[in-house]
Amino acid sequence: MQTVFIVIHLMIVAVLIGAVLLQKSEGGGLGMGGGAGFMSSRGTANLLTRTTAVLAVGFFVTSLLLTWLAGYDRKPTSILGNVPGQTQSGGATPVAPTGGGVLDQLKKADEQQSPAAPSAPQAPQSQ
Repeated sequence: MQTVFIVIHLMIVAVLIGAVLLQKSEGGGLGMGGGAGFMSSRGTANLLTRTTAVLAVGFFVTSLLLTWLAGYDRKPTSILGNVPGQTQSGGATPVAPTGGGVLDQLKKADEQQSPAAPSAPQAPQSQ
């Protein structure tokens, strides 16, 4: 469903860009205003203005729909109650704080997994 709305949203965006680019510049902001083109009649200006307004409303509606769809299945999660390596069985039982923080627990887990390293590097022996 979200893919359908994304495709519709992208089509609206493409047509909206085209409608804005077809409109005649009234302020001459870059010195290019004026001049008679094929879209210089008053009726086409009203048509393009209304088309732009309808496409802008469609753009906002599809943006809001996509935002709502993206957050629809999102469930709030918390990392505070979860300790690595422990699983919760049964109901919601509070986790007792252990000595040290998360970094200390990760250091202990790393020490348990890795074998004891030599205390100093060994120099090569010559014969």
